[in-house]
Amino acid sequence: MATGVLYVMSTVVSGLIKIGKTTTDRFDGRMYELEHNGYRNVTGLRRRFAIEVEDYDEKERMLDDIFSKARVPGSELFALDINLAIELLSSFEGRQIYPRSSTESKSKVFDDAAKNHQEHTDIQNIPEGIYYLDRKRPPLHVEMVVEDDMLTIRAGQRVAEHDSDSIGDRARELRRSNVAADGTVRTDVHFSSPSQAAAFSTGHACNGWAQWKTADGRAIDVFRTRQNSLPQSLQ
Repeated sequence: MATGVLYVMSTVVSGLIKIGKTTTDRFDGRMYELEHNGYRNVTGLRRRFAIEVEDYDEKERMLDDIFSKARVPGSELFALDINLAIELLSSFEGRQIYPRSSTESKSKVFDDAAKNHQEHTDIQNIPEGIYYLDRKRPPLHVEMVVEDDMLTIRAGQRVAEHDSDSIGDRARELRRSNVAADGTVRTDVHFSSPSQAAAFSTGHACNGWAQWKTADGRAIDVFRTRQNSLPQSLQ
């Protein structure tokens, strides 16, 4: 029974992921190749989860069957929520290869993937339209567009000029790349959660489900399928 690695990678295209397999001894080399060269004209690949399992060929075929409707024909690409794929792979018996088990356990990966998948499901329940984040001191008014299950802050808006230590790494990275010194957003920016969009706008960690409001002043938390509270920052 052959042992090998099953892995999941994100891509530069939101909602498009790669699920693949390789031998254990080739894993690092394969990741380097894909992260530097892309796959089938898709760039920005980044390893997200990998597990060494027995009979990896059969398990990959099982994954193909489960996600067959989301598969891009003739490829290892899937139009699929990456958290759902990670959740399934992390449920397999095997040795976690990435993230390294010493820094993030399989159970934590599973729990985080399940939470993020629920977040993705909740985002799909937000009606398409424009939502607002307002702050009196210092004055701030930001609009977030929801369209095709994507959360976007359009170029030309003004967000907070400075960020605090509480902001998550991803939101800070997005601000560094897309916000001018005066707080002007230079290009359209897409987000994986309302809280990430709120942190980008305010410069500090906050619960975006409570901060973003409808035109009539309701928090977008009313659209969620479950009303339990999330941690203040989902970066």
